[in-house]
Amino acid sequence: MNDQPALAGAVRTSIPGASVALIAMALLAPFLFYFGTAASIVSIWNSSDTFAHGYAILPISLWLIWTRRAVFKRIPVAPCWPAVGLLALCGAGWLLARLGEVQFAMQYAFAAMLPLSAVAVLGWQLARSLAFPLAFILLAVPFGEAFVPHLINFTADFTVAAVRAFGIPVLRNGTYFELPTGNWSVVEACSGVRYLISSVTLGCLYAYLSYRSLTRRLVFVGLSIAVPIVANGLRAVMIVMIGHFSGMELATGVDHLIYGWLFFGLVMFIMFWIGSYWREDQSEPAAGVLADAPAVPARPIAGVALAAVLACAVWPALAAYADRANHNPAPVRLDAQRLAWSQAPAWTAWQPSFMDPDAALRGTYAAPGAQPVNLQVLYYRNQERGKILISSTNRVGTRKEFLEVASGGREERVGGRSLALRETRIKGPQGQFLVWHWLWVDGGFTASDVQGKLRQARATLLLRGDDGAAVMVAAPFGENPDSARAALRAFLDANLAPLEASLGAARGR
Repeated sequence: MNDQPALAGAVRTSIPGASVALIAMALLAPFLFYFGTAASIVSIWNSSDTFAHGYAILPISLWLIWTRRAVFKRIPVAPCWPAVGLLALCGAGWLLARLGEVQFAMQYAFAAMLPLSAVAVLGWQLARSLAFPLAFILLAVPFGEAFVPHLINFTADFTVAAVRAFGIPVLRNGTYFELPTGNWSVVEACSGVRYLISSVTLGCLYAYLSYRSLTRRLVFVGLSIAVPIVANGLRAVMIVMIGHFSGMELATGVDHLIYGWLFFGLVMFIMFWIGSYWREDQSEPAAGVLADAPAVPARPIAGVALAAVLACAVWPALAAYADRANHNPAPVRLDAQRLAWSQAPAWTAWQPSFMDPDAALRGTYAAPGAQPVNLQVLYYRNQERGKILISSTNRVGTRKEFLEVASGGREERVGGRSLALRETRIKGPQGQFLVWHWLWVDGGFTASDVQGKLRQARATLLLRGDDGAAVMVAAPFGENPDSARAALRAFLDANLAPLEASLGAARGR
């Protein structure tokens, strides 16, 4: 049990009735002024089973606060002005994320405003006694997709090493591997990110309810991170071995997922069961030590509450102004005539899985004696939800026909200059091919999504618009990818400058 007295009725507080409305106004202000951000969180809960647990976070947080309602009787409300400054800082962070369309940063800034509003109007001492229930709200933010590629690689490494340890020959190609009985691949659904997020959420709650020692709590939370990662590797090995020894008749369809969740449930049960041996029962203070805290006048609470509301309100107003100032109604035109190579018959039907752009330049180009190269330029203007250049949902490959085998950074000397890019190997129906891809944001090239977001935020902050483009060139190869690299290098030597000129002309600023 948590630290609360056994009271027969409702607990009286030190907050005068007139101040309750002011406190409620400050606590609800983030929901009012950042409703769009809150709605984007709920939208992800609705669209992804990975984050469906988000619906339970706020009710659990409120329940945890209710179980500690006695602290409102013991600790007086003492408005905290520094927290208003932190609230404004979160708002400024939200604005920068909004200008750069970094959705998860906007969502975390909004979520952080909720506990900070409580600190501002209730005071540091009272909020500290409710630290976990207030911080628990942050787990409602959908986050974890950034770890998927790393989890996929770990699972593939773990699985291949374990299968080889059993003496079974394995031929690996990125996240794909072949056994004598069949082929396997580690895709997003196999990354274990769902297990990890569920485990961390349950682990944090279990540690808070079961332990008093900060060390024990941190150790258990650490285990709730490490155990599902290793368990997912074991799950993948188990599924591959079942498929191998059954002649690919078992664990290859929907039972693949059923086995995974059953195994995960068993692992979580064992982890909590073992953790229960170190449980620390929460002590209950005697009722006699609960002295009524002095009532706090409404005036200081009103001042902080109004300041907190203003600290929340100013940033969405600035964002609305920036949106109007940066809006560019002109249509986007990309000039393919600038390219030095001529169009040629297509050798692939591949197209990247990106949100629909405002304009696109797509085609296959070739020069005499040179291997044909596929070009994809996707241009975005007036970016908004559902039309964003840099997003975790934008993929070079697709989930079905054109699968990403491997990806990494690369620097090439093309067109008389150094160009940072990313190289992705794609496996398609006609074989494998390489894709070199990078971003064009605020008039310059970059291979980094983070740098691209920072450039976009800077451009919109300076009212230069949010124009940006994804540039991709692709070439097929047989045994050696160096042949594709040579073709891509030749294409960019001749066409990088014309491409940059076409993008600059399309921007028009």
